[in-house]
Amino acid sequence: MHCRLAALLSCLLLAACQGPNPYVASSLPLPPAPAAAAQTLDISAYPAAPRDYGRYRSWSWVNNQLPSGTTWAAPEQIAEAVSTALDQRGLRPARNAPADLRVAVELRQERRLQQVQDNYDPYYGPGYRPYGPYGYYGGPPTVRTYEIQVMVVRLHLFDGVTGQEVWAAAADTAAQGSQSQQVDALRAAVGRALATYPPS
Repeated sequence: MHCRLAALLSCLLLAACQGPNPYVASSLPLPPAPAAAAQTLDISAYPAAPRDYGRYRSWSWVNNQLPSGTTWAAPEQIAEAVSTALDQRGLRPARNAPADLRVAVELRQERRLQQVQDNYDPYYGPGYRPYGPYGYYGGPPTVRTYEIQVMVVRLHLFDGVTGQEVWAAAADTAAQGSQSQQVDALRAAVGRALATYPPS
């Protein structure tokens, strides 16, 4: 009985598949282009031209003001560190002419978590059962988590004509030590931030 019912259902399904296809292939021509299409250039359809960083030769501060100082560094110290790093990249302060680049600097202290793993030396020597006469002993590594303070230096470079940001980077350094050590750390952080300028 079940076999006859299954055969009947199969025949009905096959009969249903034998009907005509309601979908008919047709090809219609594309509609004509608008009249203004021949004279209009759609810039968004093309990739942006690569930026020529070689044309940036001079710089000045955004709004012609030194960066804000912090308890960690005075504005003059920040300005000196940035000026030295930009000079090493071939950028000179603008003199009696509009600057090619405008520079902004942010300094901010942040708290971060740092993990240190201590691996104690294993011991290999006389052992006890069930390890046999000699055994290998070692404890699991100890992981300690510390909260440290870091100083984050963020640099932003803006096109002097358009005001568009053309480059940005950040680097951090430990916010500790004497005043001279902190200034040296600031210089190193600014140098690391500018290490990728100009982008290749």
